[in-house]
Amino acid sequence: MSFATARNARIAVGGLVLGALLLAAGVALGEAGGGERAAAQNGVRAVAISAGQSHACALLDSGEIECWGANFFCQMCAPDEHFSAVSAGTWHTCGLREDGTVDCWGHWLSGTRDEPGGRFSTISAGGHHSCGLRENGAVECWGRDDGRGDASHTDAPSGRFNAVSAGEHHSCGLRESGEVECWGGNWAGRPDTPGGRFSAVSAGDGYTCGLRDNGEVECWGYDFNGQTDAPGGRFSAVSAGAGHACGLRQNGAVECWGRDDALGGRFAAISAGSGYTCGLRQSGAVECSDSYDYGQADAPRGRFSAVSASVRHTCGLRQSGAVECWSDSAYHDQADVPGGRFSAVSTGGFHTCGLREGGEVECWGNNSRGQTDAPSGRFSAVSAGVFHTCGLRGNGEIECWGDNRSGRTDAPSGPFNAISEGGNWSHICGLRQNGQVVCWGYDWAGQTDAPSGRFSAVSVGGSHSCGLLENGEVSCWGYNLYGRTDPPGGRFSAVSAGGEHTCGLRESGEVECWGYTFDGQAQPPVGKHTQISSGVYHACALSEDGALSCWMIYNGTADVPSWLRGGGLPNTGTGGLLDGGGASRGGVIALASLAASALALLGLARRRGLGRR
Repeated sequence: MSFATARNARIAVGGLVLGALLLAAGVALGEAGGGERAAAQNGVRAVAISAGQSHACALLDSGEIECWGANFFCQMCAPDEHFSAVSAGTWHTCGLREDGTVDCWGHWLSGTRDEPGGRFSTISAGGHHSCGLRENGAVECWGRDDGRGDASHTDAPSGRFNAVSAGEHHSCGLRESGEVECWGGNWAGRPDTPGGRFSAVSAGDGYTCGLRDNGEVECWGYDFNGQTDAPGGRFSAVSAGAGHACGLRQNGAVECWGRDDALGGRFAAISAGSGYTCGLRQSGAVECSDSYDYGQADAPRGRFSAVSASVRHTCGLRQSGAVECWSDSAYHDQADVPGGRFSAVSTGGFHTCGLREGGEVECWGNNSRGQTDAPSGRFSAVSAGVFHTCGLRGNGEIECWGDNRSGRTDAPSGPFNAISEGGNWSHICGLRQNGQVVCWGYDWAGQTDAPSGRFSAVSVGGSHSCGLLENGEVSCWGYNLYGRTDPPGGRFSAVSAGGEHTCGLRESGEVECWGYTFDGQAQPPVGKHTQISSGVYHACALSEDGALSCWMIYNGTADVPSWLRGGGLPNTGTGGLLDGGGASRGGVIALASLAASALALLGLARRRGLGRR
């Protein structure tokens, strides 16, 4: 996420100067391998990196920006200009031109059309806002002030700062005195900074970390995952991500807390993103963990009779009736399955529900909105959402519980044959006994506007829905980014809508997917299958013999362009907010990680043929 450091190095924050700082520290950036760009073949080097929410960007010594990752809102569409710094935010990216002016691109809600004029020395892209440091030390912020909390995170205080860091819903600056001052929503105490002197500050998602003058790290704010429990000892840099933070020891070793995501070996720079970490080796090579891979696609062996894929975890129903779930993430214990026999299982955002053989529903995992408090009585089906759950009674009526925002638990009267709400969505669809589909809940892209006609099945995805018509054709509606609602022709026997993609099961048993499938790099398994389930970042299919196959749809920031790997150009992962700002001698490491993140984003954009502005 955002990283900022002291003023003496901030003045030299340009990418070329950062490269010189890294070289002075013994970091030799090797020539880029591969050959997707003539510039890379001619020895173009990365001088800075920045990790965003689901994309990353790097600054080349030519002044160009290279990005890779997700491009939902054209956050990787860097202008064909020359820059001296780059910072990747949640759904947008900002670059600092060589003349000191700022240009931002990506989601319009992030203020990409409202960049202030004038000259800046550093920039930092946050959740849906950005902040820049004027040459006179004044901080100016712009973008969406979504009102989350009790104060504005774009209303920067007056006075002179040495550095600035934009977080998800708050921002922090480093005063010339070394004191940290934060502004924005104060839930979980984010702007309540500790006293004393710091040499660097990094604003994350709901919390902040600072590097003391003596090298110790101190974090404060929202601590749902232990991300504020910084270890003792001395560090040379710190980077706050979404649910974890990482520090760079003075010997180059990486240590993370909140999520054990440390990279092995020694690094010259690090950057913690949203569920991943990237490091820059002293050789110039970049190593990143996968921002989307939580082990949810690591299906166990054996025979299953059903499967349900969600965000970070997957659950399968064994032929014995036992439920088995898998994930590397222990978040809210959504994979901690109770014993006994079940007849069905449904994975939600961070909880899971199973249908007992007697018809009772039992749920486990995150219960922050009452989504696991299943009512008593008998049900014939259950479907788990993000913070809510719905069950189908034997008489065809739907009963929902949990979070009722957008009326998602206000189910219409039946009778119904089936329900679907997915594991990461905020709308629900039901299949009436006459074959009509009815949807309700959050609707910003027409995902609840089901078409007329008779259906035999329905599936809810991320901002889109799909149904299987009685003639075997698939019909989809809602947000059509990447063609997720444009199914291929022909007959299917099943359909499953995922995050930004959809998968269908042909009558022949073959799996076919469309929408955002990362250039087809994540191909479904071949052969005949009987069931299909699409999650947010992965999908699973059940073969005729009961064997389960799962595969990643999104490869995340670990899928760095080949010419950026191997010591040429830094590789970075998806992250929460960007590191923006200069670095002191001890902060050079963190600055490098920011630059590397940004470099990554542009790479994938060009490789995927995405147009520039």
